[in-house]
Amino acid sequence: MQRFVIAGLLILVVAAAQPVRAAEPDGGRVDFNRDIRPILSDVCFNCHGPDKNQRKADLRLDVKDDVYKDRGGYKLAVAGKLDESELYSRLVDTDPKQRMPPLEALRQLTKTEIDLFKRWIEQGAEWQGHWAYIKPDRPTIPALEDEKRDGPPFVRNAIDRFVLQKLREKGLAPAPEADRVTLIRRLSFDLLGLPPTSQEVQAFVDDRRDDAYEQLVDRLLGSPHFGERMAMYWLDLVRYADTNGYHGDNHEDRDMYRDWVINAFNDNMPFDRFTVEQLAGDLLPDANTVNRVASGYNRLLMTTREGGAQAKEYMAKYSADRVRNFSSVWMAGTVGCAECHDHKYDPYTTRDFYSLAAFFADIQEIPVGEQPGTKIPTAEQAAALARIDAEIAPLRKILDAQTPELDAAQVAWEQSLREKKIDWTVLKPAAAVSKQGAMLKVLEDGTILAEGANPATDQYDLKFAAPLKGVTALRLEVLPDDSFPAKGPGRAGNGNFVLNEFDVKAGDDELEWSAVTASHSQADWPVANSVDGKPETGWAILPQAGQANEAVFQTNADAGDGAPEFTVAMQFNFGGSHTIGKFWLSVTSSPRPVRAGSDKGLPKNIGEIFVVDAAQRSDKQKQELSAYFRTIAPQLAETRTKAAALQKQRDGLFGGVRTTLVSTSGAPRMMRVLPRGNWLDESGDAVAPGAPAFMNPRQTPPESGRLTRVDLANWVVSPENPLTARVFVNRLWKIAFGQGLVKSMEDFGSQGVPPTHPHLLDWLAREFIEPPGAASPPLSKGGSGGSGEPVTAGENPGGATPPNPPLLRGGSTPWDVKRLLRLMVTSGTYRQLSHANEALRQRDPYNQWLARQNRYRLDAELVRDNALAVSGLLVHKLGGPSARPYQPPLYWSYLNFPVREYQNDTGDGLYRRGLYTYWCRTFLHPSLKAFDAPTREECTAERPRSNTPLQALVLLNDPTYVEAARAFAERIVRDGGAETASRLNFAYQQSLSRPVRPKEAELLTALLAKHLENYKADPKSADELLHVGARPLPAGLDAPELAAWTSVARVIFNLHETMTRD
Repeated sequence: MQRFVIAGLLILVVAAAQPVRAAEPDGGRVDFNRDIRPILSDVCFNCHGPDKNQRKADLRLDVKDDVYKDRGGYKLAVAGKLDESELYSRLVDTDPKQRMPPLEALRQLTKTEIDLFKRWIEQGAEWQGHWAYIKPDRPTIPALEDEKRDGPPFVRNAIDRFVLQKLREKGLAPAPEADRVTLIRRLSFDLLGLPPTSQEVQAFVDDRRDDAYEQLVDRLLGSPHFGERMAMYWLDLVRYADTNGYHGDNHEDRDMYRDWVINAFNDNMPFDRFTVEQLAGDLLPDANTVNRVASGYNRLLMTTREGGAQAKEYMAKYSADRVRNFSSVWMAGTVGCAECHDHKYDPYTTRDFYSLAAFFADIQEIPVGEQPGTKIPTAEQAAALARIDAEIAPLRKILDAQTPELDAAQVAWEQSLREKKIDWTVLKPAAAVSKQGAMLKVLEDGTILAEGANPATDQYDLKFAAPLKGVTALRLEVLPDDSFPAKGPGRAGNGNFVLNEFDVKAGDDELEWSAVTASHSQADWPVANSVDGKPETGWAILPQAGQANEAVFQTNADAGDGAPEFTVAMQFNFGGSHTIGKFWLSVTSSPRPVRAGSDKGLPKNIGEIFVVDAAQRSDKQKQELSAYFRTIAPQLAETRTKAAALQKQRDGLFGGVRTTLVSTSGAPRMMRVLPRGNWLDESGDAVAPGAPAFMNPRQTPPESGRLTRVDLANWVVSPENPLTARVFVNRLWKIAFGQGLVKSMEDFGSQGVPPTHPHLLDWLAREFIEPPGAASPPLSKGGSGGSGEPVTAGENPGGATPPNPPLLRGGSTPWDVKRLLRLMVTSGTYRQLSHANEALRQRDPYNQWLARQNRYRLDAELVRDNALAVSGLLVHKLGGPSARPYQPPLYWSYLNFPVREYQNDTGDGLYRRGLYTYWCRTFLHPSLKAFDAPTREECTAERPRSNTPLQALVLLNDPTYVEAARAFAERIVRDGGAETASRLNFAYQQSLSRPVRPKEAELLTALLAKHLENYKADPKSADELLHVGARPLPAGLDAPELAAWTSVARVIFNLHETMTRD
């Protein structure tokens, strides 16, 4: 009867039809975490796991107590007693109604898997908590007998003892140590992302010192390019990009954060500090500008500027995005799966998800629209700005002073103003042309009406033949019309327009404006945008569609001076037909000031004060009117001119200050559990900030009653946290070995892959957190050291990095990234050959047990860097704004709101490292995309590595690689000697650090001869090839010969060996 009471006992519905990772059926000891838990997670947890809404029979197989407790006379598992273990009985029951998983399940257990359960129970049914959620202890380093029995010395540090123990368990032996050329190339790619020069290779090969290898490692770790290499991987994790994603994918300034990451790795900032500054740098006591730049991590998510987007919906999206990324980066957790329901495989609840989101609820941001950046001046810029401010201050004092003379002048000005009226003259264009095919019809009264074609973007060019003189302002009036959607005045579906640029010339002189005003501007789209010189910004007028509006452009000086004609260019770049449908233009010579919406030329707020009788004005109104008068009083003209000149100087300097997005804390938004993730449903419980409850975070709210991002950061890097150190150590291992000890880099949960070397992983984690003799400083106290001055990546206020930094010589700093990476790359395990014989490939095809090194294609950015470095074109400058290398024309043609045109850089910007390439999320640079670079819309812990014909086409035809091949050919011809053989040898030494082989020389010599003959017969083709790219062609080189060697260089760049890390 008991068996029927729990008819739903083990409805083992499979969650995903994927292979189960089980132990080899060798009759050995069954390990619960390695052998049993993966089966339960893959097959059982969907119905008997953490998700209470999906759970069947009120049974959990992810909780120890449920498995062992008495369930009314029976238990699921009884140590050593198969006949009393209901779990096993259900797995082998011959009755289809009783057997689990049920027949309708997507996958049944194999005999091997059922046998694992049998052996597990027979061996004591020992339960283990999920390995990743248990604090790692420091395992004892294995003591091995005869460490040299497998060949030359393999064991060089503790890592090798763990690895060798596992190899012996599997009946395997380590591979021999690689030769020195392979080692220096491997180290250079792993630690710098760059190939070694031929001189560096030869110096290492000739270095006979006992510690030559360690000296090389220290030199590379001390290179400023180390920070670039590490940053490349970190930026994948935190989804860094230069655009905001979603619909418009607009530009956002974030590159100062990238520089901070590079500097942090170069400075060997402890990883706990590295974490705290990113999550909560703005909240630290005495936070400086460097800390604030670091806090830009919280602003790297995708945001929207779409006009019709729902603010609440996108705030919910932003919260969810932050939780997904935070948990992926620092926890390798799939907490994002708990947004709508409790996690189906791990103990994360929906409440945990929103409690984590509550940590970020204080970050001030705009739900829909452009996110305002923060100017971060350097020390030099800050000092220069302070000097100018000191010069402006006494002038401001004069301008603000109250004197009897100015008071009397104001009374006289008000009297004269009562009689003032702005006289406007409507202008009728002699010609009006749409560049994109609309018909601009000029009506009798001077009104211009757009008809016919309605292009997505456009430019109106207007020409006026009437000579102008003494113009003080120009007025643009946009007019509604029944022929337009929503009555216009724009031609877009909502009646809106976006005027991106408004340029006026009198003859050859471009007019400059001293004031630009409008009767109405849409939020975030002020009229000043139309004259800021930025084609992506503009003036718009929602929600006042269907109404007349005006913009007034006051000239800086009287314009015209009898010029025979003047022209107006109106640019509409936004897309979606956001052009003006009906408008007219008029000018005035009335005395300044001239403002929109006022026949007195007053700003709206001043005009409202002016009409109030002087005796009835409030003190505030009197102050506002007095302050305004001082901006136009003739008596202060000279002082204003001086102040304006200084202000212009300051504005120019301030305009050169880099901008970035940083975190700014404010009053936290209320965070609620959203039932099923529905942002419209506010019935869920309000939650306070908190870490996942099952991890027992023991977080005590401060006196304010609310935990902050500082508390979150300190919990993440607490020595008690079981995940953080393991996760980051695993990522460092991937950099050194090509794959992690845990293969599922993004998932340490039940659906992830268990570690191949769990004791090694735990030992590395403890060594990272608490190296012997280390003492950890407080995390949330003070700044990050130094002056707090933001510097471009690579700048070192303290001088050059020493060749062998002291910290690499045996220091014991907690969370020391370079120390741990040094430990990995100086191990015998790292130094092995990557070659595997057929027997080893059969035994361990994926190199799980580390009997060899791994060989793999370079990542996308490094493929580019390698070619540029070998060619001699690579610019080694660190940091700064993103670069725009060559990109196919019209590749951005489908980017809208606004429409943009890609302009590649000139000069050094074309030859910078791939790390700095402008990262457009929806239209990632095609060369990067071809080599599997991610869009960075989400966290990427591991890139795929494909091998496609498209990659060969990119290497053969992308202008970057064609130009690099030509530059390499110049080196070959110039420095490789006079003979073909010596030149080929030179080319191989530079690109592959080895001599050319006879068969290779034979093939390339034939290729060279064939192409030389072709280019001599067709010099025009040679000339076209040699003029790909911006690099000038050097004088004195024979064009057909150089073109033929360029063909050879293109072949070398396409070799598998060239783009492979061995």
